[in-house]
Amino acid sequence: MEQKETILNVENLAKSFENVHAVDNLSFQIKKGEIYGLLGPNGAGKTTTIKLILGLLGPDNGKIDVLGLHPEQDEIELKKRIGYVSEEPLIYKSLTPKELFNFIASIRDIKDPNITKKLAQYLESFDAIEYYKRLISTLSRGNKQKIQIIAAILHQPEILIMDEPLAGLDAKSVKVIKEILELHTQRGGAVLFSTHIMEIAEDLCDRIGIIASGKMVAEGTMEELKNQSSLLKEDADLEDIFLQLTEQDESVNDIIKNLRQTMEVGETE
Repeated sequence: MEQKETILNVENLAKSFENVHAVDNLSFQIKKGEIYGLLGPNGAGKTTTIKLILGLLGPDNGKIDVLGLHPEQDEIELKKRIGYVSEEPLIYKSLTPKELFNFIASIRDIKDPNITKKLAQYLESFDAIEYYKRLISTLSRGNKQKIQIIAAILHQPEILIMDEPLAGLDAKSVKVIKEILELHTQRGGAVLFSTHIMEIAEDLCDRIGIIASGKMVAEGTMEELKNQSSLLKEDADLEDIFLQLTEQDESVNDIIKNLRQTMEVGETE
């Protein structure tokens, strides 16, 4: 089997804030043509990890290699070759989408002769043509997110880093994003996809890393994750595996039991 090129390599990464170990000796790799899902409970260290990869934070320890570049030393070159989508849209709200895309094309020096056609297709796919010339500040959160996603993929980056990118989006837009990511990986791109939505991760990601308290607790394909857990049932889904591997399953079962008892008492009174 042909060995795929490593696009992103994170090795023994650590970052603390006062006495909190947000990222604790974390290691993983993402290969060319792969969608890698990063899952974890709130506060697990997912967003901190992404900020370290982007060079927005400096690590206390460890190594990050993105496309042969290092975030702290090669910040400008790295930003040319990646696309980033945050949970909260980080775009110039005083501009219109048209002005934003013209600005991006200029600073990224995009010379693709088909860029206008591609942009028109993205806008149509996301039902975004009608607000192309409206101020971004007037748009809904979901529509701002669509604009941010288009801005992140316009220059055809080699790796897409997406932190909870589906917040505020409707089912049609989610379907469009799935198709965009599939096309992106087919041409050799890679994706780091952080999400809380288990169904999306299970459906979309080739491999998944599950982190808790900044540590990697399990990693692999769905079948490999199932083998790493103690769940033997064939119909176990990612939600079951996630809760078991992050040691939340017993707590959730107790909560459900107490809720049912409370609801039953309420119905009999």
